[in-house]
Amino acid sequence: MKAKPLSLPDQNGNVRTLPEFAGKYVVLYFYPKDFTSGCTTEACDFRDAAGALRELGAVVVGVSKDTVTSHGKFDAKHQLGFTLLSDTDLAVTRRYGAFGTKNMYGKVVEGVKRSTFLIGPDGEVIKEWIGVKVPGHVTSVLAEIERHRTGREADAPPPKPSKASKPGATKTKR
Repeated sequence: MKAKPLSLPDQNGNVRTLPEFAGKYVVLYFYPKDFTSGCTTEACDFRDAAGALRELGAVVVGVSKDTVTSHGKFDAKHQLGFTLLSDTDLAVTRRYGAFGTKNMYGKVVEGVKRSTFLIGPDGEVIKEWIGVKVPGHVTSVLAEIERHRTGREADAPPPKPSKASKPGATKTKR
C-alpha cells in the first residue's frame, strides 16, 4: 500500500511532504503530546538511535496535534534532531488510522493512538504498528528495516554478531 500523502508544518514552520524523503526509509510515528512522559521517552529513544537509523538509510518524522511552537520547544529541550510535524486538526493522523478509541488508565477515550508506519524508499508502507508500547519499540523498528533491506523473512531472527565483531572483542588463536 502506498503511503498516504501529507503536507504539514515542521517545528521550524517549513511545510514538509513525504516525497522529499524519497529513496529513504521513513519512520513516520504519531504520538499524543509533546512533553508527556511516554512521548518524551519515545522521542528520545528515536533520537538515541539516530546513528543506527542513518546507517540503514532511514529518517524519523514525528507527528502530533501540538503546535509548531510546542514542537520547536520540544525539539530544543531534548535535542531530538529530527522532523516533528504539527497536525493541529488531526486530519493526517485520522487518515493514517492513528486516532480513535483507546483505553487510557482504564477509561475508554477518543484520542491519538501511538502508532508507527515504516515507509520504504519507494513510498510503500512496509509495516505499521498501532497502539505502540514504547519500551523496545525502536529496536523493533530497526529490526524491521534491517529485515526489509536484507530480504529476510519477518519471523527470521537477525544474524548474531560474531564475538570478533563486537566492540572491544579480539580473536584469539588456540
